[in-house]
Amino acid sequence: MAAPCAEDPSLERHFKGHRDAVTCVDFSINTKQLASGSMDSCLMVWHMKPQSRAYRFTGHKDAITCVNFSPSGHLLASGSRDKTVRIWVPNVKGESTAFRAHTATVRSVHFCSDGQSFVTASDDKTVKVWATHRQKFLFSLSQHINWVRCAKFSPDGRLIVSASDDKTVKLWDKKSRECVHSYCEHGGFVTYVDFHPSGTCIAAAGMDNTVKVWDVRTHRLLQHYQLHSAAVNGLSFHPSGNYLITASSDSTLKILDLMEGRLLYTLHGHQGPATTVAFSRTGEYFASGGSDEQVMVWKSNFDIIDHGEVMKVSRPPATLASSTGNLTVSILEQRLTLTEDKLKQCLENQQLIMQRATP
Repeated sequence: MAAPCAEDPSLERHFKGHRDAVTCVDFSINTKQLASGSMDSCLMVWHMKPQSRAYRFTGHKDAITCVNFSPSGHLLASGSRDKTVRIWVPNVKGESTAFRAHTATVRSVHFCSDGQSFVTASDDKTVKVWATHRQKFLFSLSQHINWVRCAKFSPDGRLIVSASDDKTVKLWDKKSRECVHSYCEHGGFVTYVDFHPSGTCIAAAGMDNTVKVWDVRTHRLLQHYQLHSAAVNGLSFHPSGNYLITASSDSTLKILDLMEGRLLYTLHGHQGPATTVAFSRTGEYFASGGSDEQVMVWKSNFDIIDHGEVMKVSRPPATLASSTGNLTVSILEQRLTLTEDKLKQCLENQQLIMQRATP
């Protein structure tokens, strides 16, 4: 069977309703709903089905900074500058429960893959873990010495990664509650961090305009991307693990091919800083938000995922690197996490590209 022909990502639709900068977006598991939070203190739940009315949830007393659907899609968590986390039932009623323990702005909220707990990060310099259904604060992780902007569970729920204005990324063992490792290579505040779907590496975005990828087993820097001309505010891994998308204050979104360590696309949609970006759970779509109050939904097109069987499409470097400008990608050990089969396929792809590139 011939591999489907890849197309460029396309803007599917955009949602208008926020009255201030959009700070966060997240898709539900079935991609039927998209949640967004804003500096306007409102949480919006948009329906991907055309002509459906959005839900506007009010309850937070200040700007919403983060949003995350539970793995089942039955709950929605949000964090705010009002120092609380709220767990909502994303239906027409919009009922919510407030969780209080942080003493400053809550910057990040993320459910564990089993939905039983969630992790938050705050300007009070702590990372906190909570029990979802018992509605209870469990424990704090307190080694950062400045605001903590982001915290995420690993796919298996055993590790937590956090990013801070102290210029470090910290890896924690959830069970022992100890810091396993600190990654100190960022030259500025670290704005965002997330686990690769395999759980073997993490990507972190920084105010120093960079994205860095580390192996969580060896703690070695695998990749370093310096593609944006301003701070990188958010990132998201494609569920195949082959691509990473970034959102920057330079107003662009960039899609990186992690297998080949290069820029695939630069997308211009937002007027002003792109503040947040997230792939849907299948990778078919991604959503972005910006200071322009817009929520945009894009169709990926470049990768047809067939869970486990990923179609890779190679293109000559010239068409990919046209918008890179200062493309400096150093790949130190990028294929450490790949299986032998994928490595072989990857090398074959690169050879083909090299052959096509030479006249």
